[in-house]
Amino acid sequence: MAPAASPLRLLVLGDSIAFGTGAARAEDTLGRRLAAELTADGFDVDLHVLAVPGAVSADLAAQVRRALPLEPDLALVVIGANDLARFVPAPQATAALGAAVTALRAAGSAVVVVPAPDMSMVPFVPPALRPLVRGACSVLQSGQTRVAEGAGATVASVVADLAGAFVADPALFSADRFHPSSAGYARIARALGPHVLAAARARRDDAAA
Repeated sequence: MAPAASPLRLLVLGDSIAFGTGAARAEDTLGRRLAAELTADGFDVDLHVLAVPGAVSADLAAQVRRALPLEPDLALVVIGANDLARFVPAPQATAALGAAVTALRAAGSAVVVVPAPDMSMVPFVPPALRPLVRGACSVLQSGQTRVAEGAGATVASVVADLAGAFVADPALFSADRFHPSSAGYARIARALGPHVLAAARARRDDAAA
């Protein structure tokens, strides 16, 4: 009889969205939803959420130090909202992300990066400022995509899709009108699912080769 496949060790790094702030139940958080989707696809998932609410890209270094002893198979990195909110220069933020991805890839982990959200969709951003905010977000997103792909990560290009969904349905925001609600996390997980599944399947195929 063939030996049982090893569990897929899935790590979630990043900020409050990666952590699940705003979700009504633990089962509704991004990590738990994606783990459930992977389980439905036949994976035995070992989930570790190392994300820290309020984290900026520079904080990924500490999260990666916690991640490496766990020997991750797949790392999901969701970062950038707080860099934007705190006016962290885009080159500084992207360099920190690139270093984190490089370290994870060197440890043998597949990496999926979710770039910064379009903060202009947040309800309390004044309409007159939305073009300016959208432009700043675009600069960071472009830099994140460049360094992440350069370091060997897959970039989940879901920003435009999710921005449109959140603008169209205010119920996707939690009561603080900033973080996603449980319904919002369901929508994010639905967008990210194909990217995470593809990375996990590629990892499985490489291990079987």
